[in-house]
Amino acid sequence: MGEFTHFDQEGNAIMVDVTAKDVTERVAVASGLIKVNQEVYDAIVGHSAKKGDVLGTARIAGIMAAKRTFELIPMCHPLFLTKVTLDFTLDEHNRTIKAICTTKVEGKTGVEMEALTGVNVALLTIYDMCKAMDRGMEMSEIHLEEKSGGKSGHFIRSK
Repeated sequence: MGEFTHFDQEGNAIMVDVTAKDVTERVAVASGLIKVNQEVYDAIVGHSAKKGDVLGTARIAGIMAAKRTFELIPMCHPLFLTKVTLDFTLDEHNRTIKAICTTKVEGKTGVEMEALTGVNVALLTIYDMCKAMDRGMEMSEIHLEEKSGGKSGHFIRSK
């Protein structure tokens, strides 16, 4: 695990050759939070934001971003994703919205970057659609929750 695989012997950045890897079912789940003020929280819950359906738009943006991760992150392999979901959990007490992105593929490389990209873009979309009401929104706790498939096996983040 401790060895960098995205560099050649001269230290140049390279795309990892996955030709010899086995095709396996790979799943990744990532999540992150955005903390908002009361006005934003109420607008999202009440579907009254001036720019439209905030969570619906954020869901679409996150799914689209997951599908295009290879265009954003250097050395990421283009993947034919077989599943991308983006769900939200709202916490009224803390005025937070948790985005949870699940990605799935039958392939030779994992889908962690796609899940993390989906979460980030979903949260950024919420920020963009609500920034007129709260420029102090704060995104945090973006991380991989779980991944399965591939040589490295099953990972579940410990609390």
